[in-house]
Amino acid sequence: MNMQASNSAILLRYCVGIDVSKDTLQICLSVIDTHGKVTIKGSSKVNNKVTAFESLLTWVEKHCKEQRIPIRYVMESTGVYHEQIAWYLFQKDLSVSVILPNKAKHYLKSLGHKSKNDKIDARGLAQMGAEQSLGLWQPLSKNIYDLRMLTRQHQRLQELKNQSDNQKHALLNSRISDEFIIQQLDKLIKLYDRQIDQIKKEIDKLLDKDPVLKTKIEQLCEIKGLATLSIATLVAETNGFTGFENVRQLISFAGYDVVENQSGQRAGKTKISKKGNSKIRRILFLPAFNAVRFGEPACQALFERVFEKTQIKMKAYVAVQKKLLTLCYAIWKNGVKYDPLYYANNVKELQGKDKKIVPTGGTTQDATV
Repeated sequence: MNMQASNSAILLRYCVGIDVSKDTLQICLSVIDTHGKVTIKGSSKVNNKVTAFESLLTWVEKHCKEQRIPIRYVMESTGVYHEQIAWYLFQKDLSVSVILPNKAKHYLKSLGHKSKNDKIDARGLAQMGAEQSLGLWQPLSKNIYDLRMLTRQHQRLQELKNQSDNQKHALLNSRISDEFIIQQLDKLIKLYDRQIDQIKKEIDKLLDKDPVLKTKIEQLCEIKGLATLSIATLVAETNGFTGFENVRQLISFAGYDVVENQSGQRAGKTKISKKGNSKIRRILFLPAFNAVRFGEPACQALFERVFEKTQIKMKAYVAVQKKLLTLCYAIWKNGVKYDPLYYANNVKELQGKDKKIVPTGGTTQDATV
């Protein structure tokens, strides 16, 4: 009897994998025991509407026989379609994890799955959540959520304006141009300019209503090359730099982590992964040029070092982009005033103060593209 008791497994955690699409939620329930065995308890599908979310909880409660065992809900970050169900579960004080799609994709590949459909994805998320200790999802505050909508709208308008500018340039330089189309493009460009100005004013109004957020953003504006719009985008896309335990997680989230391609005697090209938030990399593109142009000490020294090593300017500018991101993270987390000479000459001292915030030098700092 004692041998049987010692061999009996105890259930540790339920996990509900949710594969999110525009109209439906494919759900799968799994459970893991003390032996590490994951068992699938069932699967179902509900509409991706607030009115149907109660039926999801009813289904989960019906299949979870052990009421005292914790339940974790796991889903991928799919644009905006996952936000309603994530908010709903969070407001019910339930444990929610939202992971990047590429992380789930690589996990499914490791399981040997060759096919892909909603059921397989939901099952993979359920197994992944049961086996791994995933971080809990934290929703955006209202002000940061509004800030994210404004900065993303600014990016969309800027992209549309650039398209119209390029189209006008092509017409003006073609053999036969059309005055009517050029006039229409001029009107569109003026409209986009007005809307972009309105977006900037709305961002300023939002910051005026939140003195704490405004003060922290103004502190980061002391870094040469960065302005309110670029910093507001960084803050909005990272949720005020929350959810990151160290700077490496932030670098990976932005897609600046270095990927090597080496095997035996073969040394392939080393580059940044670009598997992350592209909006962060896009908004740091011009600030990196300006930081070097206006002589930001920490950035200029890094640019010169990387350029001397690689003789490729773009690689050096990418390293500066990552440097700007890590500087913003360190200042935001420490809540200190920016001192350019301190960050340029005394990085090691700050590392000793808080190793989780300031990155180390070396190959990860001199990132390549």
